[in-house]
Amino acid sequence: MRGVENDYVKSYNHDELELFGKGRDKPADFWVSVLRQCIVYQYLEKDVENIGVLKLTDKGENFLDNPQEIELSKDHNYTNAGDEDGDIPESASAGGKSFDPILLDLLKSLRKKLAKEKNVPPYVIFQDTSLEEMSTTYPTTVEELSHVNGVGMGKAQKFGKPFADSIKKYVVENDIITAQDVVVKSSVNKSKIKIFIIQQIDRKVDLEEIAEAKGLSMPDLLTEVEHICFSGTKLNIDYYIDQVIDPDKQDEIYDYFMTSETDNVAQAHVDLGEDEYSLEEIRLIRIKFMSEVAL
Repeated sequence: MRGVENDYVKSYNHDELELFGKGRDKPADFWVSVLRQCIVYQYLEKDVENIGVLKLTDKGENFLDNPQEIELSKDHNYTNAGDEDGDIPESASAGGKSFDPILLDLLKSLRKKLAKEKNVPPYVIFQDTSLEEMSTTYPTTVEELSHVNGVGMGKAQKFGKPFADSIKKYVVENDIITAQDVVVKSSVNKSKIKIFIIQQIDRKVDLEEIAEAKGLSMPDLLTEVEHICFSGTKLNIDYYIDQVIDPDKQDEIYDYFMTSETDNVAQAHVDLGEDEYSLEEIRLIRIKFMSEVAL
């Protein structure tokens, strides 16, 4: 593929992006993300007469003549972390203003329809951050969808096909250039720490012992467990929950997530009562809920 026309033409292939001038210190994926978001913002567009060529739009030319500050989302490098689901904080947004708002609305409508059919809250299908990332990277196959933060192959295979099909249709109808058109992402390796955690939970080892073995705090361990669960791996931590949470409390938190429109822990903490429940208790039951209902 080649870069923007006029004075900005530069050739590169799928495996290596040649960089020049300022910005040489940034990797290829960084500039791929910038290009993709510039397309979403309509500063660039695909040249229909020349395959693989981007060109400046009128808006883009006006921007060059009158530069102003804009905000782009910085992609996370998940491959370096060896993390199949992309370890980012729960509160982080995959796209911010960079996602395609029209596609996001379509995906939310699809999610709502599927959730109604399966009689589960919408976030059980895919979380908002996952939909935002889909609306930024345009995954058009189940395999590509599995690399989206918070999805994983398990969820991709269970829920992903209608989403991938809808994104593919949207991409074709709107002649959108996707991240897969400009770079071939390497597959990521499972994190060793995640494999260790899964094995220890299978053996019913107390979570405190697992955390201590890896030098993690309890909140950090729960974050790792959540990433594993939200990416499609079932985890049975009933053996631990039964030790630390009263059965009535378990039922109340579980029922809350069954009827709630969001899985936000902070909101659940407020709604359920900050004096009655701890964040740890809520996070543990959310893991149980997601494993039993969403997977």
